[in-house]
Amino acid sequence: MKYGEKEIKEFNIDDMEIWPNEHDKEYLIKVTLPEFMALCPRSGYPDFATIYLEYTPDKYVVELKALKLYINSFMGKYISHENVANEIYDTIYNKIKPKYLKLTADFNPRGNVHTVIEIDSSKITKG
Repeated sequence: MKYGEKEIKEFNIDDMEIWPNEHDKEYLIKVTLPEFMALCPRSGYPDFATIYLEYTPDKYVVELKALKLYINSFMGKYISHENVANEIYDTIYNKIKPKYLKLTADFNPRGNVHTVIEIDSSKITKG
């Protein structure tokens, strides 16, 4: 097993590294993850997507290598498009409790279907 495969395989979400936000002002962090891959839970075919993450930090930011390892940990996972978006959103939100968080999962078309899932903390209503 090569070192990258080992890091991905051994990645534990509980150990996901976060850093203190050293700035008091509000600012927006935008991260694009263009090589997302997971497996269709029905067929096992690979699903590819670009994940767009943007957030306004409060006390913490996500360390980028930890985010990369987390996203790459989906490669061998059987998971639906909807569950991908919700799991990533919930994980990031629960880890850093940002002031604002928006996640967009833009899946490559497969079988003439193009799926985009967007979760925006400013539009979520409790109910």
